[in-house]
Amino acid sequence: MAQTSAADYNAGMQNDDPDITRRLAGKRILLGVCGGIAAFKTATLCSALRKLGAEVRVMMTHAATGFVSPVTFQALSGAPVATEARDATAAGGMAHIELARWADVILIAPASANTLARLVHGRADDLLTAVCLASEAIKCFAPAMNRVMWQNPATQHNCRQLAAWGWRQFGPDSGHQACGEEGAGRMQEADTLLRALAGLFAGQQLAGREVMITAGPTFEAIDPVRFIGNHSSGRMGHALAQAAREAGGRVHLVSGPVALPTPDGVRCLS
Repeated sequence: MAQTSAADYNAGMQNDDPDITRRLAGKRILLGVCGGIAAFKTATLCSALRKLGAEVRVMMTHAATGFVSPVTFQALSGAPVATEARDATAAGGMAHIELARWADVILIAPASANTLARLVHGRADDLLTAVCLASEAIKCFAPAMNRVMWQNPATQHNCRQLAAWGWRQFGPDSGHQACGEEGAGRMQEADTLLRALAGLFAGQQLAGREVMITAGPTFEAIDPVRFIGNHSSGRMGHALAQAAREAGGRVHLVSGPVALPTPDGVRCLS
């Protein structure tokens, strides 16, 4: 397929939030790119991170290079793009160790179903999985795949397992997909991922704490037909859950029926 040039992403996205700038300036962000049409969003994210003062490096699977050229990411990040674990220019010829030690945060975006499965099984058969296995950095992933692949029990199991090991999950969103279907599986937009990354460097006052938050309307039955309820939208409870997660807490959200997405990294019981 036709490659996309760096010029297409130079406009990037504008973000004037001083708090986000302060949190990301000087941070070392390693972007892992898997094969998928959503890789173009990662290019936009790469450009935005550089503009906010973050140091960015990119590693790509071989499948990813068919969607966005490594040259594009090299131009946007200002650093060579890594695709092979064995690199003569890396320290000791081991690119996976050099990158693993360099990163403050690893974000895999887009994260394919195949890569999620390989990470859960501890595979290290390409650069991306080897780096993740060798790194002590904060690890995150932004899933992107067809809605049926996303809903498959195997994929859901893999996401839960990675979360249990401390990985942070961003998304996915719902909407129109490149395959023409509608549903969950879209990779989050670059500005959403930017804020999620900034949230990783917020205060950690709740690190190691379990937090339970209730939100949304409640309904108490009077008889099989009638009930007593309220008009709560759930917005405040969901906002508190997101803030508690950003403060490092392990958050359990007990929610009534609401038209709100569950905050990333929060376990929701409804």
